[in-house]
Amino acid sequence: MRNAVKHASISLVVAAAALAVAACASGPETQPLTPLSQYVLQVQPGVDRIALSVHDQGLSANQRAALHDLAVRFGEARADVLTVEAPAGDDPAAAAQAYAVRDTLQALGVPGQMIQVVGYNAPSPRAPVLAGFQTVRAYIPDCAAQPRQMAGRASNAASGGFGCAVTANLAAQIDNPRDIIGPRPLQPSDSGRSAVVFAQYRQGQATSAPQETLVQGRISNAVD
Repeated sequence: MRNAVKHASISLVVAAAALAVAACASGPETQPLTPLSQYVLQVQPGVDRIALSVHDQGLSANQRAALHDLAVRFGEARADVLTVEAPAGDDPAAAAQAYAVRDTLQALGVPGQMIQVVGYNAPSPRAPVLAGFQTVRAYIPDCAAQPRQMAGRASNAASGGFGCAVTANLAAQIDNPRDIIGPRPLQPSDSGRSAVVFAQYRQGQATSAPQETLVQGRISNAVD
């Protein structure tokens, strides 16, 4: 009987040691810093590109309209480079079409330094000319597929899926997904107004704008 108990104790010690070794091998699980950091706003890369058939007579009216819409989307997306891709080969019409696309985009307001003309391996020298830019879109998590347990539990830890709906709503409503990557550049300050304020301050004058007087509860110069 004593031998059986001794063997059982040894088995328990060996099993505990094996579990400890396994835990050390796998390492501690990375837990979110706060419950709200389980889900964060993320972006997914994409591309906005149009294909333009090559015509000997140049760009058609429909192609110019498509380039106009592309230029508008490029400006709204705040992308860095708009790439024009010409099919590789010795077709002079395709090369002329690619540079016509570049000139048209410049005429539509796209800065020349932001337009890049490159070649691509096409199945035919008369393949379409491509024009487009890299885009990003907000990633919207599938909250219905996230594991969750709403039953009672002893700890105060957040349940699975906590914060997913908030993140999904923000991702669906954000106007420009590039704002997730980083803030927009600041506009230059009004140095002229700053100079006026500093001049008044040095002269001991009030630097604030004059307050409008109230007449019978209304601003005196309000438009009726």
